[in-house]
Amino acid sequence: MMHVNNLFRDPWRAVPVFGVTQVLAWGAIYYTPVLMVPQICAANGWSTAFAMSGFSLGILVSGFLSPHVGMMIDRFGGHAVMPFGSLIGAVGLCALPFASHPAAYLATWAWLGLAMASSFYDPAFASLGRIFGNKARGPITMLTLIAGFASTVSWPATQFLIETIGWRSTYVSYGIALAIIAAPLHAFALPRSRAHPEIVATDAAPLPPAPIPRGRNFILLVAAFALISFVPSALLSNLLAMFQRLGLEPSVAVAIGALFGPCQVGARVCEFMFARNTHPLLIVRAAVGFVVFGFVLLFALGLSASTAALFMILMGLGNGLVTICRGTVPLAIYGSNGYGRLIGRIARPGLMLQSAAPPTVAFVAEHTSDMAALKLVAVVAACALACFLAVRRPSTRLA
Repeated sequence: MMHVNNLFRDPWRAVPVFGVTQVLAWGAIYYTPVLMVPQICAANGWSTAFAMSGFSLGILVSGFLSPHVGMMIDRFGGHAVMPFGSLIGAVGLCALPFASHPAAYLATWAWLGLAMASSFYDPAFASLGRIFGNKARGPITMLTLIAGFASTVSWPATQFLIETIGWRSTYVSYGIALAIIAAPLHAFALPRSRAHPEIVATDAAPLPPAPIPRGRNFILLVAAFALISFVPSALLSNLLAMFQRLGLEPSVAVAIGALFGPCQVGARVCEFMFARNTHPLLIVRAAVGFVVFGFVLLFALGLSASTAALFMILMGLGNGLVTICRGTVPLAIYGSNGYGRLIGRIARPGLMLQSAAPPTVAFVAEHTSDMAALKLVAVVAACALACFLAVRRPSTRLA
């Protein structure tokens, strides 16, 4: 079992390093648009749909690039790849406030998509897989415990900075933070070590490249993670507004939304303490089951403050566990050889669906009803659960 003092020893120091850099990257790039988009629209006279489309474009670009970033991390290590992700993010965030032309704005978000592909969870998981090999499950869980507070830190900090120095200076400040904190930590504090497969003798040749997983099981796994990634992306960008339109007071809706982050972290703590020896495929099935059950309760009991709060709690619990399982399920089924490339291949379809989720759900809500939009997301979650239930644990792993 990992002790606290091991967090500052090689190779475990990767966990607090990634904890800091993940909070910075997610907080600066991913969680800011919900507060920044109204400022951007007011400054440039753009519609909310167009301003949010830049963010969606960034996620889409990230999906296309993720497999390539994963392969580079497999070959060179996170310490050689991820500093560039932080610097790319720094440049993009500093440029975004001055991108007043629509084409420049979209191009800047496409540039930030490269930063997402090389700064967020997937490259961090790939780096941990390279460092720890088949024993990466514990470090992945520990990382998600720390990084789960990104929204908790980002939203109040961003709101304070907007009110204090303005939205443009806030973006520039975040860009500087990525350049002077995240990039050096990635470059100089991450371990250079690489796990050696236990089945290979010290005088043996290196393992050949891992075969590309194929077949029904892999397709089901990719589809399951892609479908479930649609759910939080769709809801986090639309749910609070939906709750308000369905009758909840704005202050109540915001308070309910605040439950999401702590529930994510709470679920990860429980996984680390009580389910470390449980196969992650079983955990992800339970996690998606929480999400589906939340929708069932919401539709069966009707919307009220209590049912909305219960729904958000179940969403937080489920999403908190799914985030861990994005890294641990492929590791448990396919092993650590070629893990970075594998993570990138699984991430690509999910990021594409994730980029489409906010405008799709907003369109359905606008042209039909909020409940119809929620039912759409519920159907997607149920399909994800069906795919996870159909995935089989192979008797032998690809290594």
